[in-house]
Amino acid sequence: MLKLPERFLNDVKEILKDEYDEFIKSYDMPKTTALRVNTMKSDITEISKELEYSFREVEWAKEGFYYNEEEIRPGRNPLHDAGAYYLQEPSAMSVIPLADIKPGQKVLDMCAAPGGKSTYILSKLENTGILVSNEINKQRIKALGENMERFGASNCIITNTDSASLKKVFKGYFDRVVIDAPCSGEGMFRKDEVAIEDWSYAKVLECSSIQKEIIKDGYDMLKEGGVLVYSTCTFSKEENEDIINGFVEECDGAELIQMHRLWPHKIEGEGHFAAKIIKNETEKCKTKDLSRVKEPKEIKFYRDFEKKFMNISLEGNFVLRGENLYLMPENAPDTGKIKLLRYGLHLGVMKKNRFEPSHALSHYLKIEDVKGYEDFDSKSEEIASYLKGDTINTGKSRGWIIVSVNGVPLGWGKENGGIIKNHYPKGLRRVYLPGNML
Repeated sequence: MLKLPERFLNDVKEILKDEYDEFIKSYDMPKTTALRVNTMKSDITEISKELEYSFREVEWAKEGFYYNEEEIRPGRNPLHDAGAYYLQEPSAMSVIPLADIKPGQKVLDMCAAPGGKSTYILSKLENTGILVSNEINKQRIKALGENMERFGASNCIITNTDSASLKKVFKGYFDRVVIDAPCSGEGMFRKDEVAIEDWSYAKVLECSSIQKEIIKDGYDMLKEGGVLVYSTCTFSKEENEDIINGFVEECDGAELIQMHRLWPHKIEGEGHFAAKIIKNETEKCKTKDLSRVKEPKEIKFYRDFEKKFMNISLEGNFVLRGENLYLMPENAPDTGKIKLLRYGLHLGVMKKNRFEPSHALSHYLKIEDVKGYEDFDSKSEEIASYLKGDTINTGKSRGWIIVSVNGVPLGWGKENGGIIKNHYPKGLRRVYLPGNML
């Protein structure tokens, strides 16, 4: 039995009353694990077939499915590297369906790392609209960038700033704002004993103070009629109901539509809190966009690459930042001086009189979008070699090609003299033993 903080136990007992004993028993149960399908790249039928496993659906998330990590380890399969699915705690999947996101909308994920909710938003947007994923923590934002790149969407900007700075740029701009607020992490106790050691009631109060400011700034960035979804992975009333009820009471036009808790003794998951608020009144406000960006002259080298190696031609706002070429989402906002990690879809790097494609572009494209590709089974020696960074023999010479796993692009290779030179990023390379799922 975990040694839980006495103050925490007393607070939960006050909330749950007769259900308290059931809640305590849940700590003797094993944690639950789930994955969420990237519907832009795959479906559960293909994943189930590949992993040789029969999945059960997470009831509040149609894209989510439970698995038993004693039976399979989907994080070790190359399809995970290819972005076919995302590993996510099941109760955390309850947040994005609450936002009712539609294709074409402008969405802000305000506290986005490591990317679980942002990648879910991308699935809902279906490569339309705009997602701004913000993370203030400089250490955590790297994982966010890698997960978003792997997911393969083009319509995302990643910012690295505080909510007050975001509000200066985006006031009244978004259709949806998602705030997975920094919290005391009580819902992490069962799977992470360090979270128990780090907990204190002082931390609860500190987080509550931060949450009050974040939700106000997030609400200010909503359009009239927009929806804000606030969530935490903690159980304290101070960080959940008190934040929401206090905000709605103080803010004219804010209407609470729904508020729910998922408790670990009632569901298969670690627990979560979420609330949905609609903005009924707001001042009219316009945000500058980049709809008339002048196309950089260096775009010629990218267009040459398209004609030679791709079957599609991308359209939109092309922006050159140093040597890096980006494709911005349609009607992308002017982010001013905000620090950025990702500026739309990173297409590649401009070398001297030539263009070199990025890893992000390989994850955005489908195999039918390129003239050359080599597709291998996830259990093949070729995929194992590719993930390590080795070359692959093909006997062909087609220049830039996509290396894919079970039809899902994994990365670029440059094929000359019958050999694919590996362009899988060095920081992502790993030793993979074919068939090693346990």
